[in-house]
Amino acid sequence: MRIGVLTGGGDCPGLNPAIRGVVYRAIDYNDEVIGIRAGWKGLLEKDTVPLRLEDVEEIISMGGTILHTSRTNPLKKEEDTEKCIKNFKELGLDALIAIGGDDTLSVANALYKRGLPTVGVPKTMDNDLSGTDVTFGFDTAVTVAMDALARLKDTARSHFRVMVFEVMGRHAGWVALYTAVGGGADYVLIPEIPLDMDALTEHIKKVRARGKPYAVIVASEGVELPVEEEEEVRVDAFGHKILRERQVASWLADQIEKRTGFETRWVQIGHIQRGGPPTLYDRIIATRVGIKAVDMVHNGEFGKMAAIKGQDVVSVSLDEAVGKLKTVPPELFEEFKTLFK
Repeated sequence: MRIGVLTGGGDCPGLNPAIRGVVYRAIDYNDEVIGIRAGWKGLLEKDTVPLRLEDVEEIISMGGTILHTSRTNPLKKEEDTEKCIKNFKELGLDALIAIGGDDTLSVANALYKRGLPTVGVPKTMDNDLSGTDVTFGFDTAVTVAMDALARLKDTARSHFRVMVFEVMGRHAGWVALYTAVGGGADYVLIPEIPLDMDALTEHIKKVRARGKPYAVIVASEGVELPVEEEEEVRVDAFGHKILRERQVASWLADQIEKRTGFETRWVQIGHIQRGGPPTLYDRIIATRVGIKAVDMVHNGEFGKMAAIKGQDVVSVSLDEAVGKLKTVPPELFEEFKTLFK
């Protein structure tokens, strides 16, 4: 078979191991793998590159994606959707493996319903994709954030400061919650729980009153602030607000200092979370879902996604995967609240 593979949306550690898993498994079937560059943009422009064993055998430890990526959305215009279908046929592809998060897989699902044989591979450092227990990229992102948090604690302790640490997470607080718990933060703010500034500032005062000379707050970039946007925030091709322009950590730090009188600083880790070598866990699960995707192609399991369920890799429908976001359940948040004293 002639199989196309692309990576779309935001980059994250694990994409290269997933591509590698696809190619290695395809070799077992004597398939030809065609890499489509820059996500759906590459399919629109027929920008492709052959992927052979020698192209991928050394990339398991590399961050990012050798195929590059974009946030191009071919569903915005009917002519772009039609062009994707036309180019798929002109490239002589028998199947397309789309590696990405909710946006990328929503496009794959829509194209499947238009007749293209597509298979999805889940990736998102936000860990907010339904249908799978976990997505690769998440473990690495949290590991990087925890390292940064440890460094922030050192300087906060030295200067008797409050630190607000903003991490990624648009609609789901998985990264913020796990970073805060794993890194021993004093408080966490996630999109699923409405912001209560009174509770936050009282907690900081309590931490300082018991003799701790500093406090570190982890905040998800998607936390809703109790203020009106002064000006319209730009959106990407999928209609999502570009969150870096909201400056959540800056706003929180300003409010905390005004309310408590404690010197407060803020940090955005931003795209640092996306880069660098994937952790062992992310390398393994990315490889496994890449292998599974090729098996799904040969089994005719189109319109589905390779997913992690316990210790198994299974196929689930793309409808299930993109139907709703996987957010932090209230009971898990309540369980972890015992650690913020």
